[in-house]
Amino acid sequence: MIRIDAIWLAVEPLDMRAGTDTALARVVAVFGEARPHHAYLFANRRATRLKVLVHDGIGVWLAARRLNAGRFVWPQSGSQLGLSGEQLNALVLGLPWQRLGDAGIIRVI
Repeated sequence: MIRIDAIWLAVEPLDMRAGTDTALARVVAVFGEARPHHAYLFANRRATRLKVLVHDGIGVWLAARRLNAGRFVWPQSGSQLGLSGEQLNALVLGLPWQRLGDAGIIRVI
């Protein structure tokens, strides 16, 4: 239904009362622009709630998620980072998404 080519995570918390316009302004402030077919993720300070803003090329979608128990695994440093689709799927379930993809590769040193 919605094509997503890239997924970006903002480390700094977002007030979950923020609506579409406020979340879009935050995307532009953190990432410099809202690109079509990109998803931008934000969590609240306690990482118990998550908002995803997606620019589909025509309009903007804003979705929210709350876990019944526990917290989302959220980075503590940096300002932004990119995620894979596999990492996004783990993140929204509250799983340790950092272990997926290149971060989980073991190499010879």
